[in-house]
Amino acid sequence: MQIHKLILTANDCYKAGRYITPRGIMVHSTGANNPWLKRYVGPDDGLLGHNPNNNHWNMSGVGACVHAFIGLDKNGEVQIYQTLPWTMRGWHCGRSGNDTHISFEICEDNLKDPVYFGKIYAAAVELCVTLCREFNLPPESICDHAEGHQLGIASNHGDVSHWFPKHGKSMDTLRADVKKILEGDKMDNKPATWAKEAVDWAVKSGILKGDEKGDLKLSSPCTRQEMVVFLHRLFKSIK
Repeated sequence: MQIHKLILTANDCYKAGRYITPRGIMVHSTGANNPWLKRYVGPDDGLLGHNPNNNHWNMSGVGACVHAFIGLDKNGEVQIYQTLPWTMRGWHCGRSGNDTHISFEICEDNLKDPVYFGKIYAAAVELCVTLCREFNLPPESICDHAEGHQLGIASNHGDVSHWFPKHGKSMDTLRADVKKILEGDKMDNKPATWAKEAVDWAVKSGILKGDEKGDLKLSSPCTRQEMVVFLHRLFKSIK
């Protein structure tokens, strides 16, 4: 999913101009039945839609600011919007987590729509993966506001544990899903252009299967036992 960018330069948090070295990610949700991004992100960039109340966060006096929002654009499609530079100090949790964590808000609906939840959950996982890759953060560094309070780095809020379990998810499942994708990054399964045809043939023929995790280890040295396995599979395939 594309990450759109609309930095909230009129927000007092942005004007404060303080920066951090990210050590984690904190997930928030807005606590209001309003899934439209235009409520928080503005002004309209053509995709967000017009906010007739002009009460978005891109103005002075809001008193809060996060690094990104996930919610609906004017067409009812889920989008991700970056609203602060990732290394800028946000105003999102009321305590020391502001000094260490990148933050994002998920726009809540009535908490009952499984279709909307499925889309925002997938977007949250994708955003966390992107940030973990960029800042070399482990999945274990991801928490929500409620967990942040338990860790002593955030004020006492319940998000997102009041919402995720209604749809069979939790912060544990989110961290696990992020971890699975990041571990997949480490697999050496992408062949060079000149080798792709042969690798595709070997995989299709069952000669090259990889290890128990599906890692083909295409750039790794081949041991004698691996070579024997390849030859055994090759002779089996031509019989």
